[in-house]
Amino acid sequence: MPSEPLPRVVILGGGFGGLYAARALARKPVDVTLVDRRNFHLFQPLLYQVATGTLSPGDVAFPLRSIFRRARNIRVLMGEVVDLDSASVSLADGTTIPFDYLIVALGSTHSYFNHPDWESNAPPLKSLEDALEMRTAIFKAFESAELEADQDKRRAWLTFTIVGGGSTGVELAGALAEIAQETLRTDFRTFDPRSTRIVVVDAADRLLPTYPPELSKRATDKLQSMGVEVRTDTMVAEIEDDLVKLLCGDNTETIPCQTTLWAAGVAANPIGDMFCRRLGCETMGGRVVVNADLSIPGNPNVFVVGDLAAHPDNLPGVAQVAIQGGQHAARSVLRGNRPFAYRDKGNLSVIGRNAAVAQIGRFKLSGVLAWLIWAWVHIAYLIGFDNKLIVMLRWAWNYWFFDRSARLITPSRHP
Repeated sequence: MPSEPLPRVVILGGGFGGLYAARALARKPVDVTLVDRRNFHLFQPLLYQVATGTLSPGDVAFPLRSIFRRARNIRVLMGEVVDLDSASVSLADGTTIPFDYLIVALGSTHSYFNHPDWESNAPPLKSLEDALEMRTAIFKAFESAELEADQDKRRAWLTFTIVGGGSTGVELAGALAEIAQETLRTDFRTFDPRSTRIVVVDAADRLLPTYPPELSKRATDKLQSMGVEVRTDTMVAEIEDDLVKLLCGDNTETIPCQTTLWAAGVAANPIGDMFCRRLGCETMGGRVVVNADLSIPGNPNVFVVGDLAAHPDNLPGVAQVAIQGGQHAARSVLRGNRPFAYRDKGNLSVIGRNAAVAQIGRFKLSGVLAWLIWAWVHIAYLIGFDNKLIVMLRWAWNYWFFDRSARLITPSRHP
């Protein structure tokens, strides 16, 4: 007698949520289709190292087909979702994929707080293209300073303003300080790279506001010891080609600056609004409101995980939430819906060589030990043995010689 068809599971997104959902369903009695508009999984926590020339794009990305080549029940499709209903998903090329279960893990995008015009002068850091754009902006600034004869204009080229004092902003600031103080120290002839000015701006009252205050202070002290200027309780009022205007209380300050890097707000993937129109659910701040089990109200077979989900417990937008959410959605497909219980494994942010901060449960760490934990965790979560080995070798080389071999200038999307 013919066997019954396997349940069809469609996973949208090959980021952390989608990847770990698919891995949990590999070789299980389900038929899985994983859809992403890119053909690779991107390890976003190390994007800043691509932007600052430590790692190459291939070090933080891994082809999705290679990840699942031995899982015969998983099919990978490169496509972009444009529509859906309660039983199928439609792609831009006209392909329709029916499903019995749907796991949506389409993540978030950057937000310029109602100032989309700032993007052309302040590249964000959410995609591989963003990282390459930022890398070009950083190293082109030094090259332009070498050619500039006017001292004021040269100082503007050697001034970097980083908007956002979260983990990405702190990591960028620390990496930029090491580039200026060590990596490029002897590379130029008409100026001293150690004269570079780095300014971190955040509207909150301290850097790393999701960390305990004592760790925020240690991170601030470390950055300041590296020559970074920290401006908290300060908002950005304007970003232009050659300046940034800051607002602190009633005081306005203009910083001549040719390079502004955006490490501030994120927004839910706009596709969430379309999902809710089609499936009759609600959004909160652009995120899809989900039940405690990560399913959409009225659609127990549709799960939303990661940054796109507005969970009743107001979970943070970090990789671990997406990873655990993807795994939970996969278990729900196999065993039935159950409430999602997030396990907080802590927060880690690196500042520079031998410097990081970590909050793991009730433990608050900083310095070398936190830096070693940060390195170990990031290597452990990288996909692919080759990537792990290459990243370890590049880190070791940079640790001993401060040499960032991937500091290449490539064509810009914003000429």
